[in-house]
Amino acid sequence: MSLAAALGTATIYPLQPAIADIARSLDSGPAAVGAALACGPIGYLLGLALLVPLVDRFSPRRVVALQFLALGGALASTTVADTVWLLGVGLLVTGACSSVGAGLSSVVGRFAPERRRATILGIVTAGISAGILAGRIAGGWLTDVIGWHAMLLTVAAATVGVAGACLLFLPTAAGTLERNYLTELASVPGLFLRCRLLRRGALRGSLWFFAFCAVWSGIAVALSQEPYLLSAKQIGLYALAGIAGIFATRVAGVYTDRSGFRPVILVGLAVAGAACAVLAFGLSSPWATMAALAVFDAGLFAAQVANQATILAIDPSAPARFNSAYMLVYFVGGSLGTAFGAAAVISFGWPATVSACGAALFVAGLLTVARASRGS
Repeated sequence: MSLAAALGTATIYPLQPAIADIARSLDSGPAAVGAALACGPIGYLLGLALLVPLVDRFSPRRVVALQFLALGGALASTTVADTVWLLGVGLLVTGACSSVGAGLSSVVGRFAPERRRATILGIVTAGISAGILAGRIAGGWLTDVIGWHAMLLTVAAATVGVAGACLLFLPTAAGTLERNYLTELASVPGLFLRCRLLRRGALRGSLWFFAFCAVWSGIAVALSQEPYLLSAKQIGLYALAGIAGIFATRVAGVYTDRSGFRPVILVGLAVAGAACAVLAFGLSSPWATMAALAVFDAGLFAAQVANQATILAIDPSAPARFNSAYMLVYFVGGSLGTAFGAAAVISFGWPATVSACGAALFVAGLLTVARASRGS
């Protein structure tokens, strides 16, 4: 399940190191391509709202396998894009289907034992972290070797193989929800009104995901320009720093089960904020940048495990609707961050962009310190 989550998540990241290559291919600018890439997280929002709740209603085996097949088709269709507009449409559909990773997190919330829920979620989130890492590295490398069109086709083929594995290994038990699908979807906004824990968790999560996406989309633009002029493959290698995030998710899950969510989130945000200070002024040093990115990713991935574990625990019998509501807001932040990062580097420079990200993390920390009740 961790490997499936990795691939599903990876599909919205492989084009990020190739912003400059895509801009040249489509005869466009980096800011326009960055806006098109932001359609991926926007599509993810649609998938969270429309697709993830299905795992509470039907067999996870069928729902997840079909979603992986649809993801492969969306990736293949994106390769025909010859304008930024068509690229955005293709990535919108791809993003919707890539919400399969969030669906797998909901499967954990539904089937994992309560006392080990955060630990198991940490394993799945480690897969998601690996997907973010592998998506950028493989995307940058394959773009340099075979071009971004063939790279997307390669990823599409992999999703078909994972769909077959899901049919063999995922749980078959159907959900117990009795309300019809549209009624269930319509109830999601009301969850925010009734549950304070969900509201605060979603808001702080969206702030740090804004910062995360802004840093990674912004650094791709900054490193492709003077005085660095790095290729997509070279930029993609910076994602190796994300290995630290993979280990952090495993540790964060264990400590969340032991100590609760708040200490884990605060430590994660503190170390990520410290990394922002290094990133803002250390871009000329590859090693300092890699180290800072490693700390940045580790801190935010740890915070995410702790935060999401609290959301899944609100209603363990039907966690997908709470997870969908949470991730909807979370990826609004990511979409804004992806578009902001590329545009802000061009307009204001890299240090100012990272400073804005650090400010977002500070606000998220304030929201975490504030006490939140579980009820309305």
